[in-house]
Amino acid sequence: MPPEFSNPLYGMAKKKDKTEDRIVAVEEVLSKTEQFIENNHKVLTIIVGVIAVLILGFFAFKRLYVEPREKEAQEQIFMAEKYFEMDSLNLALYGDGNYPGFLDIIDDYSITKTANLAKYYTGIIYLNMKDFENAIDYLSSYKGRDQIVAPMAIGAIGDAYMELDNPEKAVTYYMDAAIDNDNDFTSPLFYLKAGWTYEILGKYGEAADVYKKIQTEYPKSNEAREIEKYIARAEGLAGR
Repeated sequence: MPPEFSNPLYGMAKKKDKTEDRIVAVEEVLSKTEQFIENNHKVLTIIVGVIAVLILGFFAFKRLYVEPREKEAQEQIFMAEKYFEMDSLNLALYGDGNYPGFLDIIDDYSITKTANLAKYYTGIIYLNMKDFENAIDYLSSYKGRDQIVAPMAIGAIGDAYMELDNPEKAVTYYMDAAIDNDNDFTSPLFYLKAGWTYEILGKYGEAADVYKKIQTEYPKSNEAREIEKYIARAEGLAGR
């Protein structure tokens, strides 16, 4: 009979040897680490110091510069928003001599969230002015996660592409807008626009599918009120 089966202490001794080997290996790694730290003490100290300075600098910059600029921008954009609500689009865009317009807010407070919002307003204004290229540029540069504004910005890009007679691009933005921050207000609105655009493209099956999505997932929305006739029309044209 092999010794490991004849002697019960053999297995214990074997496990002990493996444990000791692991301890030795760990000690060697620790020793090498300590040696590395000792040999590179000055370099490591400098690296740690630089990281600490960068972190402190970031928080100082945010606290002492960005936050005051954000507060100031919020105060300055107030009048431009008022003009926007009044449909005084030129005043909203360029200002009135006393208060800045959205373009000034973007230039003067570029690192703020308020300037980012001003890009959305500016894009919408250019869309209403039928300056569709500028509308696309500003709406594309808007970066936000607001549940309503973010999908509205994406959908407005789709509107601009429709005006530029590019329904292929428009429908991709309508679908993205419908999916982005899914909610009962913007999602059915842009699914409906996507459906109409699919029909323009002759993709009646896709249109019917989108209309059915409104019917099943957003039955209480305004868009769902007459959706059955859109479904019937699209399915008829699709030959279903």
